[in-house]
Amino acid sequence: MATQRLSSFFLVFFVLLQSLYPAESQAFIGVNYGQVADNLPPAAETVKLIQSTSIEKVRLYGADPAIINALANTGIGIVIGASNGDIPALASDPNFAGQWVNSNVLAYYPASKIIVVNVGNEVVTSGDQNLIPQLLPAMQNVQNALNAASLGGKIKVSTVHAMSILSQSDPPSSGLFSPVFGDTLKALLQFHKENGSPLMINPYPFFAYQSDPRPETLAFCLFQPNAGRVDSGSGIKYMNMFDAQVDAVHSALNAWGLKEVQIVVAETGWPYKGDPNEVGPSVDNAKAYNGNLINHLRSMKGTPLMPGISVDTYIFSLYDEDLKPGPGSERSFGLFKPDLSATYNVGLSKDVQTPTTPVTPVSPAPATTPTTPTTPVTPVTPAPKPTGATWCMPRPGTPDSELQANLDYACSMSGIDCSPIQAGGPCFEPNTVASHAAYAMNILYQTAGRNPWNCDFSQTASLTSTNPSYNDCTYPGGNL
Repeated sequence: MATQRLSSFFLVFFVLLQSLYPAESQAFIGVNYGQVADNLPPAAETVKLIQSTSIEKVRLYGADPAIINALANTGIGIVIGASNGDIPALASDPNFAGQWVNSNVLAYYPASKIIVVNVGNEVVTSGDQNLIPQLLPAMQNVQNALNAASLGGKIKVSTVHAMSILSQSDPPSSGLFSPVFGDTLKALLQFHKENGSPLMINPYPFFAYQSDPRPETLAFCLFQPNAGRVDSGSGIKYMNMFDAQVDAVHSALNAWGLKEVQIVVAETGWPYKGDPNEVGPSVDNAKAYNGNLINHLRSMKGTPLMPGISVDTYIFSLYDEDLKPGPGSERSFGLFKPDLSATYNVGLSKDVQTPTTPVTPVSPAPATTPTTPTTPVTPVTPAPKPTGATWCMPRPGTPDSELQANLDYACSMSGIDCSPIQAGGPCFEPNTVASHAAYAMNILYQTAGRNPWNCDFSQTASLTSTNPSYNDCTYPGGNL
C-alpha cells in the first residue's frame, strides 16, 4: 500500500509539474544546428524560428559568433564545441585554453546562455591514437579556465561519443563499455563525476533498423505499436529502441559504479529521404520517429531504468546540410527547410502542439489499423554487393575541395583509422589531398560493409578491382 501511495503521489506530482511547465517550457528538447551547407538562412531568422517552437536548447558543432550573438537574451540554452583540431593546443597549453574560453564563452556570457562546452566530437572512437590521450587534458584545461572565470558550476565541459563506445548493448541490462577504450573512458567518466558534467552520446535507432530491416524492427525503432522486446537479464519489456539504447548506456555506467553520471543524448534523428538503395529513409518514418520521440519525452515517462525523467535530447537536425558527403540520407535529416517551413509536422510549434503519432504503446499492436502514418514495411531491396576484391577510389577529375570534404568526413567517422595518412605513416606520401582522400574513402568503404552505396561520396567515387596499394602503403580490400 505504501508503494501504491508513493506511485500515486508521483503521478499527481508529474501531472502538476506538466500543468505548471507546459510543452513550450520543457527544456529537455534540443536541436542540432549544423552548418555544412551553403543555403542556410541568416542566424537572426533561424533564432526567430526556434523561438516559435518548443525547442529550448541548441547544440552547435563549433562556436559561431553570429549564431551565439543572435541567441543572446532569448533564454535558449547553447552548447558550443571546440573542434578536434583544437584539442592538441587545448591539452598542451593552459593559456590557449584560457584564450579559447575568453573568446568563445566570456565574450557572450551570460547574455548568450552557454550551458555546455563540448571538447571534440567522437574522439574516443576515432582511432586517432595521437588525439585520444589528449582529450582529457584538453577538457581539464577548459574546465580550469571556466573555474578561473567563476563559471565552473554554471557551464559544463563534456565531449560527444558514438554508441560504439559500448562493447555490449543487447539486452540493455548487459550494457558494457568496450575494454578497448577502458582506461580512457574511466578517466573521462571520473571527470564527469567530479565536475557534475554529462556523458553525451549519439544513439540512432535509424542505424539499428538499417542493420536489421525487418518490419517488427521498424515498428520498434519508430515507437509504433509492436510486441516489445523482453530484456532477458532484467525481465523488463522494452517498447522502443531509443529507451533500449539509452538504458544500455545507463547499465554500462552502473557496471562501473558511476550511475550518478547524467546521460545526455547529443544526437538522434531519422532522415526523410536517401538514395534509392538505402533502407529506412522516408518522410513517414522521419515524422513517426521524431514525432513519437518528442511525445515520449514530453510524457515524462523516462526509460525503464531511469523512470520519471526525460533525458535531455538534441534532435538531429535543424536544417539539411547540403554540402555533407556520403549517402543521400546524410543530407536529409532537417526538421526545417532553408525557407523556414517545416519539412514535416512533429508538433514542435508553440501554436499547435497536437501529437502527430501515438506515444509509445505499452501493449502489442491492436488488430485495428493504427492512425499513425504507416510506412511501407517492406524494405527496399539493396543493390547486390560486388563479389570480388574491390576498392573505393575517387573518380578522375574530382576537385580537391570535394576530395577534402570526403577526407574530412571519412576520418571523422567512428572506427575509421586514418593514422596511415598522417605524417610518418606509410601512406603519408605523396602528401596530396587526392592521395589521402583515396585512402580514407577506401577505409570507410571497407569498414562500412563494402556495399556499393558506401562508395558513393556524392557520386565522386567508384569501385575498382585494381589494388591501389603501393610501396609500404597497403589499401585494405578483400573478397566478400
